Amino acid sequence: MNFTGAHILSISQFQRQDVEHIFSVADQMEPYAQRKRVTRVLEGAILGNMFFEASTRTRVSFGSAFNLLGGEVRETAGFESSALVKGESLQDTARVLSGFSDVICMRHPQPGSVADFAACSRVPVMNGGDGANEHPTQALLDLYTIARELQAKGRGIDGLRIAMIGDLRHGRTVHSLSKLLCLYNNIQVTLISPKELALPEQIIDELRAAGVSVAASEELNNSIANVDIVYSTRIQEERFTTKEEADLYRGKFRLNQAIYTQYCEPNTVIMHPLPRDSRSDANELDCDLDNNPNLAIFRQTDNGLLIRMALFAMVLDVVDKVDQFSHEVRWHNCR
Repeated sequence: MNFTGAHILSISQFQRQDVEHIFSVADQMEPYAQRKRVTRVLEGAILGNMFFEASTRTRVSFGSAFNLLGGEVRETAGFESSALVKGESLQDTARVLSGFSDVICMRHPQPGSVADFAACSRVPVMNGGDGANEHPTQALLDLYTIARELQAKGRGIDGLRIAMIGDLRHGRTVHSLSKLLCLYNNIQVTLISPKELALPEQIIDELRAAGVSVAASEELNNSIANVDIVYSTRIQEERFTTKEEADLYRGKFRLNQAIYTQYCEPNTVIMHPLPRDSRSDANELDCDLDNNPNLAIFRQTDNGLLIRMALFAMVLDVVDKVDQFSHEVRWHNCR
């Protein structure tokens, strides 16, 4: 894939070598993400961060990644802050805001909306999540995290055993991650969810067509006994008609230290795209796991900076210039 000037909209646009290239560039971003060096390679460039659906990590991560490369960020958060509430079409919004930006990140509640926006944009667009459809940069940072966690154990991604747990029907992170896993060999996926929240059949068919071994279960404990990664997701309340409907499934699959110790293999990695629902009726990942060294959820968020910095550098074609426009950090670094 030629990344220069490209939209980043779906995992389907990547081949395995593209993913490995992204990961290689992400490794190069580490000194800057950890504030060991500063680069101004994107000085003067503007990111339009357009989030029409609630977000903390993704919105701030994209903005911080761009800032760390020396660029500036302009944000729109919520429909009420945009001309869309005045009846402007998404296509006109794209035509206007792409004149103000060098690259745009967008999140929108409607599946396919980001691709529609990108079709009218004059600059590259990155999908920050389009409804229950996809979240490609989250999948990339998830797989990058998996690769790093397994590398520390002398393993690669090929041969991965992963359990995906929770709202697999609406969870766009598992949709994109599933598509990404299709690029690798000897993958075993265990899908753990109520039947009403099962992974869409189309994605299951894609997994099996790619040679991925897929098993499904409605029971948590024994299903996490022989996996390398436990990937938990929250009930996507915003995708349900009512809160009461979402509450039917909330708290069905809770993982705590006692369950982990009894059923998981030693050093099974625990992941979650966040936010984890810590309310008492959900508590999908108990806080008693916070001291477990195999809880990788905060390493995931750190890795999100690296992946998004890499994508900006690749799409704006400055990968080979990042070091050239860098200098030492001048402030006290607590990391």
